Amino acid sequence: MGLTIERPATRSRLAGLDGLRGLAALFVVLHHCWLLSFPGFPVNDAPWWTGWLLYGHFAVVVFIVLSGFSLAVSPARSDWRLGSLPTFFNRRAWRILPPYWAALAFSLVIAWTVIPQPGQQAPTGQSVLFYGLLLQDVFGSPSPNGAMWSIAVEAQLYLVFPLMLLVLRKWGAAVMLGAVTLIVVAVGALAPYVPAVDLLMRLTPQFAALFAVGAVCAGVVRARERTGRLPWHWFAAAAALPVLTLVVVAGPVWVVGHFFWVDLAVGPAAGLLLAGVATGRPGWLVRLLDTRPVRRLGSFSYSLYLIHAPLVVMINRLVVAPRVPPGMPAFLLTLALAVPASVGAAWLFASVFELPFQRHRGWRSLREAVRARFR
Repeated sequence: MGLTIERPATRSRLAGLDGLRGLAALFVVLHHCWLLSFPGFPVNDAPWWTGWLLYGHFAVVVFIVLSGFSLAVSPARSDWRLGSLPTFFNRRAWRILPPYWAALAFSLVIAWTVIPQPGQQAPTGQSVLFYGLLLQDVFGSPSPNGAMWSIAVEAQLYLVFPLMLLVLRKWGAAVMLGAVTLIVVAVGALAPYVPAVDLLMRLTPQFAALFAVGAVCAGVVRARERTGRLPWHWFAAAAALPVLTLVVVAGPVWVVGHFFWVDLAVGPAAGLLLAGVATGRPGWLVRLLDTRPVRRLGSFSYSLYLIHAPLVVMINRLVVAPRVPPGMPAFLLTLALAVPASVGAAWLFASVFELPFQRHRGWRSLREAVRARFR
């Protein structure tokens, strides 16, 4: 999910983006701790001041916009040219699949031997096949990990990313973003009335428009001197205010039932915020996101997203629930135990299955590094 990190090979990294990934991944962990402690979702039966934790879904929205943005930064600096398609797909597979498959194996072992995900049966052979091939959003099966649904969506967006860049280069950002959004809106409008179109809703089609928003906003790096002075962060705040008002006024039940349309409304605010961070504004936020602890968290945010759900479920169901009353006591203890456990385990997991694949571009380089390490 936008959790995967794409660093331009020839330019310095954009300060703040890694930190944004880290905080978004941490928010998803907090969200799952909240869900397990207050199981009335989408009704908020928790204290009102914790209600913001109900909306972990919006962190995934940010990830998708951030993924489109990150992947488009390098092409934006090269007149929207992606380069070799085989190279692009090989690098994407090299980057996301090793940690994903390792996390899938980890999740299956926990679901089979310790405890399955809430509301799910033990995973089956179909689960192994569909999740292994990143088809879990196409074919239903018992889930071994409640967070993995979005990885399939992101992988499928990689397949259309070259086409998005081609349209963007030939006809401009407005045409590309308008075409993608028009198709997505048509799917959402027709789905309640056309069963064949409704099947497409399994693919979370609004994420295609969000991904396109991120790619378009990456254009800010093409003319940084000309656009860097624009108050992108204020544009983002202006775009976010109506959505925030809607969320507060409509309430969680309505918002969850209309995630498709609300996600589309959140996308522009997320894209404009990324444009602001990429151009260094607001300065206090960029400095916060680029502090060493937050940046470090972002460096293994993909692993944190991948493996936290089984850990949080184990701790909540097997350690917390038998010892403290449900509700706020369970929530606080789950936070105290599950958050550090998830972050620590993710760091160890990333040290083996994620970070080496960031540092080394192929098997030969990776093997040589491993041999050198053991020597």
